[in-house]
Amino acid sequence: MLERLIGWDQEITLWINSFHSAWSDPVWMLFSDVKIWFPLYGVLIGMMFWRLGWKKGLVVFLSCILTIVLADQISYHIKESVDRLRPYYTAGLLERGLHWPLNRSSYFGFFSGHASNAFGFAACSYLGFRLNDPGRSYRAYSWFIFLWAGFVALSRVMMAAHFFGDILVGTLFGLAVGTLCAALGRGVIRKWLPTA
Repeated sequence: MLERLIGWDQEITLWINSFHSAWSDPVWMLFSDVKIWFPLYGVLIGMMFWRLGWKKGLVVFLSCILTIVLADQISYHIKESVDRLRPYYTAGLLERGLHWPLNRSSYFGFFSGHASNAFGFAACSYLGFRLNDPGRSYRAYSWFIFLWAGFVALSRVMMAAHFFGDILVGTLFGLAVGTLCAALGRGVIRKWLPTA
């Protein structure tokens, strides 16, 4: 059964990766580059303080930081424990046409830290806004931030840095961690800042 799942994972990865093109590769590389996230994070952090006030904003900001630290570190340690090679180190996939424009990095890829970080931040920030500012729906923000996280995760398959299963597990893990950290932040606000 495990071999069948691995086979399906490889086939889905090859299929997604086959949609690469000369014009789209730079776009996927951009989404895959962590450095471009920082201006976005800066704008969103400013929005937290503006919409929620500095006390609630600080708690939501810290819960997002906790989300990213947990998602990043846990995914790193699991990668080192599972030892599943990334697609671009898998000879059979390269022979079948796997496209990898990104420079090769570490050997192991299960599960995706990019996907867990992006979806963790998306869940925690959205719930941070929604739970602590119930007068607004933040529907447009939810569409934007989860679409952005989806592109970040998908870029890792397009770069051949992760299998589809890696980003799927990373997404689910990130959503779980982000939700828990948002709930923790909401608990802190209710207990310590009831009038804020």
